[in-house]
This record gives sequence, structure tokens and C-alpha cells, in this order.
Amino acid sequence: MLAILCLVDLIFPLKRKGPVFWSFNFIYSFMLFAATLYHAHFGTVPTYAVLSELNQVPQIRASVNALIRPEQFLFFADFVVLAIIAVAGRIREHRRNRTLSFRSSSWGQGSRRTGWGWRIGVACVLIVSVVISGRFISSGKKIDNELVRAESIGFLNYQVDAALRNREEEEMIAKGNIQETISNIQSLQYGYPYREGAAGAIPQHFGAAQGMNLIVIQMESFQNFPIHLKVGDQEVTPVLNQLAKDGAYFLHTFQQIGPGNTSDAEFMSNTSIYPTAAVAMSKGYGSRELPSLPRLLQQHGYVANTFHINKVTFWDRNKLYPALNFDKYYDKPYFENDHFNDFGASDEEMYRVGVEKLTELQTQGKPFYAQFVTTSSHSPFVVPKDKVKIQLPDNLKGTNLGNYITAVNYTDYAIGKLIEQLKEAGMWDNTMLAIYGDHFGIQPSETGASEITEKLGIPYDDRISRFNIPFIVHVPGQQMGIVSNVTGGQVDMLPTMANLLGVSLKDDKFTALGQDLLNIDRNVIGMRYYLPTGSFFNNEVMFVPGQGFDDGTAVSLDTLEPVSDISAYRSDYDYITQLMKLSDEYVKLIPKRH
Repeated sequence: MLAILCLVDLIFPLKRKGPVFWSFNFIYSFMLFAATLYHAHFGTVPTYAVLSELNQVPQIRASVNALIRPEQFLFFADFVVLAIIAVAGRIREHRRNRTLSFRSSSWGQGSRRTGWGWRIGVACVLIVSVVISGRFISSGKKIDNELVRAESIGFLNYQVDAALRNREEEEMIAKGNIQETISNIQSLQYGYPYREGAAGAIPQHFGAAQGMNLIVIQMESFQNFPIHLKVGDQEVTPVLNQLAKDGAYFLHTFQQIGPGNTSDAEFMSNTSIYPTAAVAMSKGYGSRELPSLPRLLQQHGYVANTFHINKVTFWDRNKLYPALNFDKYYDKPYFENDHFNDFGASDEEMYRVGVEKLTELQTQGKPFYAQFVTTSSHSPFVVPKDKVKIQLPDNLKGTNLGNYITAVNYTDYAIGKLIEQLKEAGMWDNTMLAIYGDHFGIQPSETGASEITEKLGIPYDDRISRFNIPFIVHVPGQQMGIVSNVTGGQVDMLPTMANLLGVSLKDDKFTALGQDLLNIDRNVIGMRYYLPTGSFFNNEVMFVPGQGFDDGTAVSLDTLEPVSDISAYRSDYDYITQLMKLSDEYVKLIPKRH
């Protein structure tokens, strides 16, 4: 901070220093205000790179407004104080000498010390400030945990550190070779004990849905705890409950998104690549020719379409969808706006249009992969009265938790309507359905774990339960009845779906950073947004590092209690840290589209 102020003092002439200092004060106050909101939502410290996503804020203004607290405006308190001093100074100006008048009326304009002695002194302070900042930045080099690093070196130094790290990484990757990186990924994965027994065994359930259509539903802000939950005597998600009973239900699936939130979930489920956490993948990698589920299935004769009721430019999906190679996307102009929420059309309207378009493909005899991205359960979870399908008990009425349950109940209801339409169109019996949540919905700042436990009578943890999302796969005609306790993430969804469809990733030379959850006994997945880099989930715990592994903490997935002895998890920490670095190398080496 002092270095920046010294630069301003040296560069600008006396008459311009006041306005520049005031402008800098406002910009920095706004940066801290925005960073506080960002941290409240994402649980991490923003870098300069996220400025490219500010254009998305108007679309989610209701969600942002819910995070604002009065105390956050204290960043601007100095303006009020200085304005009062300035006004008081002007009133007394005629009775004050020149020096006092300057001190009262403006910040930084009045110093007449503009000689070389003053400039040399300021330059010396500038040099000392830069050297001290450099030492702080250097001290944070070995800290992977972004929160600890930012706290250790300071907010502005953290921005410089992010720029330096990005430059070093880009220089390293520029010298890389994608085939060598793929080989390193495969070698690393081969050495991890994902499966007990023979490595070459035929995958279970391979081709169970061979030749079937595929519909993937990505549910907005949908956590796992509403599945099989009852309020009063009402099931919150009766449709999903039945699908989970008949199909494969993965209990311990966790979100792994980066700053792109929903769009990052789409990216992962379609690529099995980790988001870099530096920028939304749709913006940072929308120019690439991404290896993807659409490309994979198109090789087997499928047509790939995607449906989202917002404008395709929202979160740069106009770049993401071509990068994933969807044949067609259906966005806002295709849907009638029934004013469900701030996004416009309801899930029911999206499915109505979707079934119409998919019926056309069925008539042409083309198998399809259709992705539906829901929005009706988006925060702040306001459902129109005529769309409410559940009666809440008194202790939930008017609460954020009650609103959330109402919203996810409607999402479940709309999926039921989709299934009815698919049956009427003669597509249900030939369509595999995969459903998952994109990310959490309940913010701890709005509804704490104790309130959820008290009102719903279920165990809940502000991190484990919040990041736990449902993943359900239903294959028509098969009573799979699988309830899996193997930990999984969004990078594992593509391999799992491909196995059921009878598509061999090995034969198609597809590089996946995730695993087929139906054919592993042990798993570990990384997470580095909402939790710091180095965090992971395995079959037993959620691990969060401190400055490194040794001062990290682990919490049991089953008991939600802290685990005192973490020594058994060091190998998983080392493995997932290396795997995610290789994932970053891989995605950055993917060539751009011509």
C-alpha cells in the first residue's frame, strides 16, 4: 500500500494528487468490499483474474444481495469522517492559517514539500516498501493454501503473488508436451489403488445402457440432504427417491467447481478435467477443442444438444458449448417466459421445449445426448405461490431453509413431469437418465448447521454436508438398486456414464481425470474452491491443509467429527496435489479450435 502511495506522490503533479488519492481510496475500498462478498460466497480470496467475471453479477443480483451485511460498508467509513472534517475545515477556513486549511479541505493536495529532498525521501520509502513486500511474497511461495497465503502476505501482495505464479506456470506449460502430460497422468493413476483385485477385470455394468439415449440433468444449488428427507409426512424429493431406489445412487459425491460455479460443473461433467480455480473454465478455455462427452458420443452416432433458459452468453456458454462440441444449444429465445424467477422460464417450460426438440431427433432415428441445466432452485429460492408443491411446517415457514426445501421440491416435481412427457413420447424406455447437483445452496451465513439439525432432525456439517451433492443414474428396464458409499466428484461422472453406455475410454483414447464409480473400491478427489488447494475427500475423510499437510485437519464423512491422527492420509494428499497439477497442465496444453 505504501509503495503505491509513494508512486502516486512521485508521478502526479501537486494539483492532481488530491483527486488521485481520493480515487485510489475509493477503488481500494470497493475492492475490499467486493473481496469480502466474494469470500462470503466462495470461501476463498479473489485475485485480479476474477474481474473478468464482473459482467455476470447483474444476472445473479438477488444472490449477491443476500450476502450483503451492514458491517461490510465500514470499508467506506473513512469517506464520511473525512467529508465531515473537510466541511468543518471549510467553515473555519477564514480563521485558519494556510496549513490547517489544507489539512482540512483535501487529502494530499497541500504539501508544498516538492523539492528534491522530499522526492528522494519518498523514493527511498518506495524502495524499502517494495523490498519488504518482496520478502513477504517470497515467504508465501511454499504455502499452497490460498487463505493462509493471503493472510500471511497481505491482500495486495497476494495479487502480485498470483500474477507471478501464473506467469511461471504459463512459461513452464509453454515448454510442455501434451502427450507427455497424458502419459504422466496415466502413470500416476495406475499407481493409485482405486480397485482391489485384477486391474484388467471386465468393468461391472459395462454397456447396461448400450445404444440408449442419454439425458443429463444438472440441478441448480441442489445438495444431497433433501434426498429421502421428509418434512412432516411429506417426501421432499419423491421422484428422485424412486430413481435412486431403482438405479445407482452415489451417497458421497461432492462438488468440485471453481469460480465458474454452475458452468464449471457443466465443464467437469462433460470433460472429467479439474477446473483450474483461477478463472471460470468457460471464459478461460472456451477457445479450446476440449475432449468431451459430446465428442465421445458423436463418434458413436449420437447428436448432442444442451438446454438452458438463460442467454447463452451468461457465463460465456456461447464459448463453452462450441468448445465441448454440442451440436446445438437452446437458450432464452426458445422458451416462453413464465416469470418463475429472475432467470425467467421455469424448469417445466425448459423440459416442455426439450421434449419437443428430442422428439424430432427420435423421429429421425438419431440417438441423442441431451443436457438440461435447471434454474428454478437458484438462490434466493423464491417459488411463485402457484408453483409451490409442498406444505411446510410452521417452524420452516418464512425461513431461508424453508424456501430452499420448497425450491428443491419444485425441481423434483418438474423432473417428474419430464419423465411423464418422455413416457408419452415413447422415449423413456430407451433413455438413460443421469442427475446431479451443481453445487451447494445453503449458505452457512444464512442458515447454520445447528438450525438445519434442529429443524430437520438430521446431522449436518457446514462443509461436508454443504458440499455433498446427489448423483443418481437410472437405466430403464434394470432394477440396479445400487447405493454406493464410494466417494466421488463431478470429474467422475463422465467415466461412470460412459461405462454404462458401453463406451470404453481406453479404446477411444480419452484422458479422464476421474474414475468410473461403479468399478472402484477406493477413491480420492480434489477440491480447491470453497476449500483451499490441497483439500480432498477420500472414502473416509474431508482433509483441509494448513500451510501444508502437517498442520491440516480432517473430518470423518460418517460421523462429521474431527479425526485426530491424519498421518494415514499423507499419500492421498501428495497424490491428489500432483494429479490436479497434471490436470492443469493437460487443459492448458489442449489446442485451440481453428
